[in-house]
Amino acid sequence: MLSVRKLRKKFGGKEVLKGVSFEVSRGEIYGLLGHNGAGKSTTLGIILSMVAAGGGEVLIDGISVQRDPRRALRKVGAIFEAPAFYDYMSGWENLKVLVGLSGVFEEGKAREMVERVGLSDRIGSQVSTYSHGMRQRLALAQALLPEPEILLLDEPTDGLDPEGIKWFRDFIIGLREERGMTVLFNSHLLSEVEQMCDRVSIIREGELVYEGAVNELRDDRPALRIVASPSEVLGEVAGCFHGEQQHDGRWIFPEETAVPELVKSLVAAGVNLSELTPLRRSLEDVYLEHSRLNLR
Repeated sequence: MLSVRKLRKKFGGKEVLKGVSFEVSRGEIYGLLGHNGAGKSTTLGIILSMVAAGGGEVLIDGISVQRDPRRALRKVGAIFEAPAFYDYMSGWENLKVLVGLSGVFEEGKAREMVERVGLSDRIGSQVSTYSHGMRQRLALAQALLPEPEILLLDEPTDGLDPEGIKWFRDFIIGLREERGMTVLFNSHLLSEVEQMCDRVSIIREGELVYEGAVNELRDDRPALRIVASPSEVLGEVAGCFHGEQQHDGRWIFPEETAVPELVKSLVAAGVNLSELTPLRRSLEDVYLEHSRLNLR
C-alpha cells in the first residue's frame, strides 16, 4: 500500500534523512519509532507532499506522490503535527468547511463519524472550548470522512491522558479489524508501538537502523538487579554464567540461565548477597541497545 524509497532531506545543510526506505502492506498497522528529531515527522511530511524530498520517492498504492500527488493523496487521511481548526467555529462547522475543501461533505456520514469518535455531545460547541483529546477526536473524524485507504498519524497520542491513549489505541485497532484500514503512525512512545503495531521501523538520526516485526524486538533473556559484595567476585561468577552488566547496573544473562544455580554459585564463592531481583526487560531497553549497536 505504501512504498518509501531512499528518502533524503536536508535542512540548513544538515542531512535529516539519509536514504530511508520501508514498505507498508495493505491492512497493516506500521510504526515509525524514534526519538524526537530522528526524522519521523519529516518522513510523514514528505509522504503527504507537505515537505519536498531531497531525493527518493514515495508510492501510495503504486502512484508516485512526487509525480502525481493529487491522485496519490486521494487515498490518504492524516493527522499531521498539531491539528489546526477555526477556534471561533463549532466542531460541526469546522468539519463542513475542512472536509468540503477536498471533497463533498455528506451530513449523514458526518453524523455517524462524529458519533463514532465520541463527540456527539460537543460537536455544536466552539472548538476553543475543546480539550486536547477532543481536538484529536475531531481531527480523526476529519481524516476519516473522505474514506481513505491509508491513515497517517503523527504522534497521535502525544499529550493525551491514559484514558485518551487507550481510547485512541482501541479505535485504530478497530478500524483495521472492521475496514481493513492501513495505518502508519510515528511515535516515541514504545509502549504504544508494542501494543498497536504489526511491524516497525526504527529511525535514529535520519537513518533506518531496524525494520521488522514488533515481537522480534522483544527479548526474553533474564534481567537481574544484583546487590552484592565484593563486586569483583560478583563479576567473576556472573561472567562464568555469560552475564553482561548494563550501563544502569543490571545484569543480563542468556535465556537458558538457571537463576537458582547462579545464586548457589555466588554464595559458594563467598559473595555477600543483599538483593537479587528479577526485572522485566522493556521494549525501550531493547530499542536503546539495538540502536546503539547499529550505530557503531
